[in-house]
Amino acid sequence: MEKTQEIKERLIDMLSWFHDLCEDNNLRYYIVGGTMLGAVRHQGFIPWDDDIDVAMPDADYKKLSELLAKEKGRYILETPETEAKDFFYSFSKIYDTNTTLVENTKYKTKRGIYIDVFPLVGMGNTQEESLKNFKNIEKVNNLLISKVTGIRKGRSFLKNVIVTIFRAIPLNEKKLLNKVVRSYFTKSWDECSWGGNPVGAWRFKEIMPKDIMGLPTLYNFEGLKVYGAEKYDQYLTQLYGNWRELPPESKRVSHHDYLYCNLHKGYGDE
Repeated sequence: MEKTQEIKERLIDMLSWFHDLCEDNNLRYYIVGGTMLGAVRHQGFIPWDDDIDVAMPDADYKKLSELLAKEKGRYILETPETEAKDFFYSFSKIYDTNTTLVENTKYKTKRGIYIDVFPLVGMGNTQEESLKNFKNIEKVNNLLISKVTGIRKGRSFLKNVIVTIFRAIPLNEKKLLNKVVRSYFTKSWDECSWGGNPVGAWRFKEIMPKDIMGLPTLYNFEGLKVYGAEKYDQYLTQLYGNWRELPPESKRVSHHDYLYCNLHKGYGDE
């Protein structure tokens, strides 16, 4: 079996577990980004992609962390508050401990295949206020990313030089991470009319009137029923523009940067 297909099957099992966990504990979540696009346009994965992204209102995001803090099962949650010396993500990840995956970061982070879990936070009550608050978060988050990202083949020489320069700046990376998290937990999702995911790949596009996300709404995803944005067209248009049109074939590639993947051995046993 092609490894990409097997990764997708493992991720579907994980998403099913996550959905049931949220239902059983009254936790709100939404599939987001390319996962939401895949659900609407393909009723599952974007064919050339193999990841799953979800986001949770801040109150539910924190409850999930508390719920899984002592979880020792197959799936575990790791958060920015972890004491692990090689975890520098400004959001949480759910890992499959029965697998091994090494990502191309500065620290060559070794875990299992994963679902990214992003926070949905309040950003203000107007677009202008939200942009101002977002920029304050982004400045610190961009510095953190530059400090911990890996040198990559295929990236421009100039960008790799910039990464190398930023790595040399004598700043404590854990302190930067903590500063990012403190900066985005200043306003509540439930108390603002504008909000979103402040550490997502689409930057300020991910901040929008909260009613676009609306009530978590069920969509088909690879045979599962999972929750996504209520106003899917507005959400996807904000992120992707003409989301109904497929990109050119040259753009139909995964953007992951993996160094190693083993779907049959847990990373604790490697």
